[in-house]
Amino acid sequence: MSDIYSQDLDRNEANYTPLSPLSYLRRSAAIYPEVPSVVHGPERYTWAQTYARCRAFASVLAELGVGRGDTVAAMLPNIPAMFELHFAVAMTGAVLNAINTRLDARTVAFILDHAEARIVVTEAEFAGVVGEALGISDGSPLVIDVVDAQFDQEARLGDLSYEELIDAGNPEFEWALPADEWDAISLNYTSGTTGNPKGVVYHHRGAYLNAANNALTWGMGLHPRYLWTLPMFHCNGWCFPWTLAAVAGTSVCLRHVREDAIFTAFRDEAVTHFCGAPVVLNTLINAPDWLKEGVPAGIRVMTAGAAPPAAVIQGMEALGFEVTQVYGLTETYGPMVVSAWKSEWDSESDEQRARLKARQGIAAVLAEDMMVADPETLEPVPADGETQGEVFMRGNIVMKGYLKNPTASAESFAGGWFHSGDIAVLHPDRYIQIKDRSKDIIISGGENISSIEIEDVLFKHPDILEAAVVAKSDEKWGEHPCAFVTVKDGATLTADDVIEYCRGELARFKVPKTVIFGPLTKTSTGKVQKYLLRETAEAQGA
Repeated sequence: MSDIYSQDLDRNEANYTPLSPLSYLRRSAAIYPEVPSVVHGPERYTWAQTYARCRAFASVLAELGVGRGDTVAAMLPNIPAMFELHFAVAMTGAVLNAINTRLDARTVAFILDHAEARIVVTEAEFAGVVGEALGISDGSPLVIDVVDAQFDQEARLGDLSYEELIDAGNPEFEWALPADEWDAISLNYTSGTTGNPKGVVYHHRGAYLNAANNALTWGMGLHPRYLWTLPMFHCNGWCFPWTLAAVAGTSVCLRHVREDAIFTAFRDEAVTHFCGAPVVLNTLINAPDWLKEGVPAGIRVMTAGAAPPAAVIQGMEALGFEVTQVYGLTETYGPMVVSAWKSEWDSESDEQRARLKARQGIAAVLAEDMMVADPETLEPVPADGETQGEVFMRGNIVMKGYLKNPTASAESFAGGWFHSGDIAVLHPDRYIQIKDRSKDIIISGGENISSIEIEDVLFKHPDILEAAVVAKSDEKWGEHPCAFVTVKDGATLTADDVIEYCRGELARFKVPKTVIFGPLTKTSTGKVQKYLLRETAEAQGA
């Protein structure tokens, strides 16, 4: 019998094309040119128009010398320009760095420098922060301003206008798929376990696959109408800009996540799907009844972040929404694990159904492998629902690595698995349930906050001897930072003093909400026992 691998069966242009979500956009524009692609108030675009706009802006970037491996940063809300940049930047071979709009100027400056941004696209709401960041930054990126008619301000940082550049660009720009699907497509910064953010690099292959994974996981079908409550800066909107191109869906933009705007969009824009952190769901549950009137049943919501309480899931389903919980990290392109529903659970009580849905679940369709194992030996834990271990993942939707940080990359991939740092149990049905998470990370309103970053700020206070920060449960935000502070002899501080000091040093969402004074609980070697501090924090009142 002949050896098939000895035959001349090489990869060639006829049987191999690099995977890239750019092909989704090209396909939808060709097959569904008149289907709505983006809605933003009175602004309405079709897939043919979106494709032309992306190509036009890509042509301008190319004329400005932007090419393979260059970084284009964007600090924008969920508006059409942010959606378009997910394609236009990649058409030149460059990398999109969507920056968290809630960050302070010093952190934004660090990101711009670390990413070596060639261009920054921003708009009036963030002109102050970006302007200050540019003043601190060592670089001098070109600034392009977006003017959003839905925002009544005209602050400008640069001389170039996004819309004017599109008008001047070439809507027939000849772009190409990447020669290598392993090429970077985006760069996302996460607080990780250090004070400075870490740059997580995504590749075209992973973006393509997770975009398809979202559609499969959610059973989205063709032409869904997706409401943007999830920020597009967060893991590239969990890859949903690319998903919507794959299924020729409609992006319903929402500049600010407010309950009245959300319910209005549900009614007026025939929304079928949206994503949101548990804090968003809780806001909807507790909204006035008159706001909820006329909202059709059956809208699907995908949620992740701090694990949503079963009561939140139950509350959303009582309003007629269909809830799917997912789990992942910035390092896994967003969702990689899904709490997939089984028909045999249909007859369970509402309370039990909510408890089942509150588990993080199983690896998604295209996620490949996941396990719960001993963090030292990588020996899988038994599926008993009790033995705790760390969650490990590997597959095509795990990041390339951390930009300019080979040590952190090697540590995160040790043993051939990505180390999540999250602690879970494995149930007999192979569904995982998170019991704890990386000790240095607090997830508040869907945002990752580094406890070390807050501790660094606290230690700079002249009257603080020691400090430690842990997560404390929060009914609205899921979690908030709780600071434990030991004051120097002879000094006097109040909780309000500490909070006010932090407001001057940190982005507002990172400021501790709870401050507890006293000596820190430590081991015999002097290591702070944070698990005991978390217990103390939970025992305290709000």
